[in-house]
Amino acid sequence: MQKPSIPEGTRDFGPEQVRKRNFIFDTIRSVFEKFGFQPLETPAMENLGTLTGKYGDEGDKLLFKILNNGDYLKDANADALAARDSNKLVSSIAKRGLRYDLTVPFARYVVMNRGTLSFPFKRFQIQPVWRADRPQRGRYREFFQCDADVIGSDSLLYEAELAQIYDEAFARLGIPVVIKMNNRKVLFGIAEAAGIPDKFMDMTVAIDKLDKVGIEGVRKELSERDISETAMATIEKILAAPDTQALRAVFSNSATGLNGLDELDRVFGLLGKTTLQNEVKFDITLARGLSYYTGCIYEVAAKDFRMGSIGGGGRYADLTGVFGVPGLSGVGISFGADRIYDVMEGMGLFPETLVESVQIMLASFDEPSFEYAFQCATALRKAGVAVEIYPEPGKLKKQFEFAAKRNIPYVAIIGESEMQSDTLMVKNQKTGDQEAMSVEQIVSMLASV
Repeated sequence: MQKPSIPEGTRDFGPEQVRKRNFIFDTIRSVFEKFGFQPLETPAMENLGTLTGKYGDEGDKLLFKILNNGDYLKDANADALAARDSNKLVSSIAKRGLRYDLTVPFARYVVMNRGTLSFPFKRFQIQPVWRADRPQRGRYREFFQCDADVIGSDSLLYEAELAQIYDEAFARLGIPVVIKMNNRKVLFGIAEAAGIPDKFMDMTVAIDKLDKVGIEGVRKELSERDISETAMATIEKILAAPDTQALRAVFSNSATGLNGLDELDRVFGLLGKTTLQNEVKFDITLARGLSYYTGCIYEVAAKDFRMGSIGGGGRYADLTGVFGVPGLSGVGISFGADRIYDVMEGMGLFPETLVESVQIMLASFDEPSFEYAFQCATALRKAGVAVEIYPEPGKLKKQFEFAAKRNIPYVAIIGESEMQSDTLMVKNQKTGDQEAMSVEQIVSMLASV
């Protein structure tokens, strides 16, 4: 007999976990909608031509390919098959793949529907994605992404709004966070000020590790990347700058760097006229997504829990260019749903009501009271109450044990006297208090809990 299992890097989610995950998704979704973002869903699988070449060579290796229907070897490249050359073989045996992220499918959707869309187009997606990565803690082969993007505008209004979305969503979830912001142009300004624009990527990879290895660790890595002592001294001085204003003199010969500071000041200026519940700060070392981000960059970290980033995003100048429609600028953010779940679980932030969705269970002694329970349950459900009926009348001990295991907060006992008085004896499982109530009184009581 085959032992049941699931693919490595995937997970089952039990009822309690699903309720908690839906709480996260519903909270984020409600904030997205509040800011005018529209829902979008794209297929789990895309044509391989849509996906390949968008994530670099390493990303292409992590794409899950779907074998062609039927006899997938019928049209296989015979030479590639004989040579066991999987790279050349793939195109002849697989035309589709599972989506790697939500951004490329979004870009494809925009290009295909640009004639009917109103720009700027604000969309959000909450869907699973798949990557053939090596599974480890916090990294799975199937996981959800929660993305919001605006495409078709250069306005920095949207950078400010996306920061507000992070602020409100995490406040509603109860997670104190710090929302860090930087700008790719500021990072390039550092490289120009240090006289190493040709070493831009080497420099940013090193300074992005400042919080992990300290300034000496950064200096060591910069040295290993053939960056001079003079340049290192300049970089170190810049990294010590307290705010964007202090950088203006340093960037006097970098138009790009000054432009990045102008953009950040504009965003912080807008946010400064509002009330935020979390800290939003400039972080000059933040250097994520530099292969595609061209302006502002975001990263979110939980304040009181040890965890990697739980959100990130940025501005990109040409999302749709790879599909032949250049010039559409956009900006977007993503929530790390799986890490958010781990933070909330670790900090005990999920509401107790998520443990069980059933509000009350009906218990009966015999067949007549069981049938009466069915009528009462129908009336309660019509009033919007989530009800469970124990499927067999009889010993109450067994029925109460079932309710306890399910964490159902109330049990209504029905016997001959309850049927005659048209009531139910309702027991509070937490306090042990009991009270005879009509269906209407039960509805009113549960609405006030």
